[in-house]
Amino acid sequence: MKKRLKINGIIIFCATIIVAFFPKVFFRNNGSGTILEEYIELMGFSLILLGQLIRVSARGYKAEHSRESQALIQGGPYQVVRNPMYLGIFLIGLGVVLAVFKLWVVVIFITVFVIRYILLMYREEEKLRALFPDAYREYCRKVPRILPKLSTIINLDISEYLPIKLSWFKKEIGSILVLLFFTLLVESWKNISRAGIVAYLKESTWLLSIFILFIIFVFLLDQWTNKKDAPGANKS
Repeated sequence: MKKRLKINGIIIFCATIIVAFFPKVFFRNNGSGTILEEYIELMGFSLILLGQLIRVSARGYKAEHSRESQALIQGGPYQVVRNPMYLGIFLIGLGVVLAVFKLWVVVIFITVFVIRYILLMYREEEKLRALFPDAYREYCRKVPRILPKLSTIINLDISEYLPIKLSWFKKEIGSILVLLFFTLLVESWKNISRAGIVAYLKESTWLLSIFILFIIFVFLLDQWTNKKDAPGANKS
């Protein structure tokens, strides 16, 4: 884990240096601020929040049900994709790109993500095959690696595949707020320099609305999850 975090840190550091030296190449131009650009920014922030939600759900669910890696996790977000934490990371990164960078940077991000994480997924799958040969083979047959099936999402109750507890969020709140702060800082700096503080405050009401809806959604998921986990609740 420490090696993985170190490599990720090096990648982020190098990317930050390159972007800092060539901001006009990577950041979107402070142009007229079209409706399309605003929609793309809103989509970016929505993906960041969705990615954080999936990542927190996956980490929290695994911590509570893995029995110190003695059990194969197949419930919660792991019944939708085999690597929900990586799916969360992908959505967070894609969201940051859409929020502040030019669209062609999406291609670079996806390429780097695939190179960085596809080998990690295969290595982890080999370990799981060794630990749970029959069960993991059947699990792979039913559940996709990282992109969920639309039919699964539609047929399952969202509280089944996206359980959330506020206690899980408390452990991640620092990294979540730091990422949102720096993304908002870059995005707001570009928009303020383009249209001024008053115009930006009017535009940012949509961002505030999305964030408020996200908080409400988290609290609802927490209530649903705790209700399902309560003694005597129907676990079927």
